[in-house]
Amino acid sequence: MSEPETFDMELSRVQKPALIAGIAGAVLLAGLAAMDRAQFFRSYLLGYVFWIGLPLGSMALLMLHHLTGGGWGFVIRRLCEASSRTFLLMAVLFLPIVVGIRPLYEWARPEWAAVPHSSFNAMYLNRGAFLVRAVVYFAIWFLMGALLSRWSLEEDRTHDAVMHRKMENLSAPGLVIYGFTVTFASVDWVMSLEPRWISSIYGMVFVVIQVLSAMAFCILVARQLADREPLASVATPSRFHDLGTLLFAFVMLWAYLSFSQFLIIWSGNLKMEIPWYLVRLTGAWAGIALFLIVFHFAVPFLLLLNRPLKRRRRELSLVAGALLLISVVDVYWLVAPAFFPQGPRVHLADLAALVAIGGFWLWAFAGQLRGKPLVPSGDARLEVVPEHGH
Repeated sequence: MSEPETFDMELSRVQKPALIAGIAGAVLLAGLAAMDRAQFFRSYLLGYVFWIGLPLGSMALLMLHHLTGGGWGFVIRRLCEASSRTFLLMAVLFLPIVVGIRPLYEWARPEWAAVPHSSFNAMYLNRGAFLVRAVVYFAIWFLMGALLSRWSLEEDRTHDAVMHRKMENLSAPGLVIYGFTVTFASVDWVMSLEPRWISSIYGMVFVVIQVLSAMAFCILVARQLADREPLASVATPSRFHDLGTLLFAFVMLWAYLSFSQFLIIWSGNLKMEIPWYLVRLTGAWAGIALFLIVFHFAVPFLLLLNRPLKRRRRELSLVAGALLLISVVDVYWLVAPAFFPQGPRVHLADLAALVAIGGFWLWAFAGQLRGKPLVPSGDARLEVVPEHGH
C-alpha cells in the first residue's frame, strides 16, 4: 500500500471517532435543550465562537504565509488550507444561533423595541440586518478559503508561478477583509450580547484569539505528522522554532490588545463602558481574569522565551495544547458574563456544545486533508527558503 493510501486510512480512523463524538455531543445537547432551552443557546454560542476561530485564524495564517514566504508556512500550509475549507460546515452549524437570536440577544426582544434608541442602533441591531451580515461574512470567508486552496493545489499540479501571484494578490486585501469581517462578526455575535457596551479594539482581540488558537492547533497536528514524508523533510527543528516564535508573538499581541482595551476603558471611566469590566473583574469572574493573565500570558511568555523548547516538537506542542485549551476559557470569560454577571456557571451543556461542534469540525478537517499532499511541492520557494534558528 502506498504512503498516501496509508495516510488516508489513518485519517479515516481519525474521522470516525470525531464524528461519533460530534453526534454524541449533539444528542446530549439536544436532551439538555429540552430541559433548559435558554442554556442550550448560551452554551451553543460559546462553543461556536471558539470553533469558528480555528478556520478563520487558519485562513489568516495562510494569507500571512503567502505574503511573507516564510519557511514556517510550508509546515502548516496544508493544515491551514484544510481548515479554511470547512466554512460551509460552519455556516450550517450557525443555524441554531439563527434560531436562538431572541433568547440570546436583548436587542431582539420586544421590550428593547419599546425603548427609544438611536436610529443607527435601530437600523443595525435587528434580526434582518443580523442575518444579512452573517450571510455576507460566510460568503466572503468561503470564497477566499476556496480560492486559496484551489490555486495552491493547481500550483502543485502545474508548477505555474501564476498561481503563487494569484494567492499573493488575494492575500494582501484578504487580510484587510478578514480583519473587517471578523470585527463586525464579533460585534454581532458577542459584543451585542451587551448592546450598551462598545470597544474599538474588541474585533482585534478576537482576531488575535483566532490566530493564536489556529497556530496552536496547527502545531499540535504538525507534531503528529512531522515524521511522515514529505513533511518530515520540511518540519525541521528550526521550522518548529519559527512556529514557536510566531506563537510567542501572538501571545504577546493578545496581552497587548487585552491590556490596551482595559486601560483605555478603565481610564475613561465612562458609565456606559466601565460596567463590562466591573462584572469581569469582581467576584468569581476576577479569578478567571487572573487565571488568564497567568496562564494565557505570563507562563507561556516565559516558556516560549526558551529557544531549545521551541525546537523540540514535544515540548512546544504541550505549550500549544495548553494555550488552545486556555483559549476556551478566554472565550468563556468574554461571552458568559453577559448571561451570568454574578459569577461563572459552568453547565454540562457547555461541554456538550464544545464536543458536538468540535467533533463535527474535526471530522470535516480530517476529511479535507485526505487525498491532499502534506507539502506544497509546486511552490518554487520551497527549495530556496532558508532555515532559521540554527
